[in-house]
Amino acid sequence: MPPRIGITFGDSAGIGPEIVRAALASNRLLGSAQFQVIGEGSVSCPGEPSRETARGALAALEEAVDLAKRGALDAIVTGPIHKARMYEVGFAFPGQTEFFAARYGVTDYAMLLTGGSLTVALVTTHIPLRAVCSSLRTAEIVRVGRLLHAFLRQRHKRPPRMAVAGLNPHAGESGEMGREEIDVITPAIAQLAEEFRERAVIAGPFSPDTIFHQAAAGAWDGVLCMYHDQGLIPLKLHAFDQGVNVTLGLPVPRTSPDHGTAFEIAGQGIARPESMIAAINLAAELARNA
Repeated sequence: MPPRIGITFGDSAGIGPEIVRAALASNRLLGSAQFQVIGEGSVSCPGEPSRETARGALAALEEAVDLAKRGALDAIVTGPIHKARMYEVGFAFPGQTEFFAARYGVTDYAMLLTGGSLTVALVTTHIPLRAVCSSLRTAEIVRVGRLLHAFLRQRHKRPPRMAVAGLNPHAGESGEMGREEIDVITPAIAQLAEEFRERAVIAGPFSPDTIFHQAAAGAWDGVLCMYHDQGLIPLKLHAFDQGVNVTLGLPVPRTSPDHGTAFEIAGQGIARPESMIAAINLAAELARNA
């Protein structure tokens, strides 16, 4: 049976409705999938988010989860939302990743971004940069590393090559610029390497200023990153128009384009659908191979 993919517009005052419709009309989607658009995509004032458009986005998310839980969907693709307006209507999560984890009652989840030849998974996500050091734990690095391994193994059908980024400049320079690599990250790498043995190549911690270049050139299948912008800056520089956000650890695949609502160009017909196309195709691929 072809995988059934539910697609939400996100905030309809943004470019979500445009890129969803453009993706569906592009003839670039996997022909073996069935697509269902969820929610209302019409708005009288493009570029002007309101509580009404936020309520519509939230209602679509809730409907998508309900359909998937009832077995009517095999994967979910979500359009971009406007968090400030969402908070005004009762959205109590840092982002859509945390929303889906909460609705499924999942605690073992993580955020992954993939585009072009680069894939990154994040150990910490929506926290202030000043809190990253105190939040890093060996156990958390191992947990997210396991999720990254499962994703890469599913996609590549072979033992994946996983690089682990350091936290500090030059990966700490042997402790001269921080001990997180020695005390927290290296023990996690050793544990993952022992756990997977012949099922993965895992190495690091590598200097963050070089490892993404190597990964984008094909030396690594994925990079385990210590914080949000460490992974997203190189991913968006490398593949801004093809980047896809994936929530790891859910019972069904959930993806989204790796960009925002772009209110400043909404309704002008110039929004590019490539990231939405990539998100839909990846959701279909993951659902088919589940």
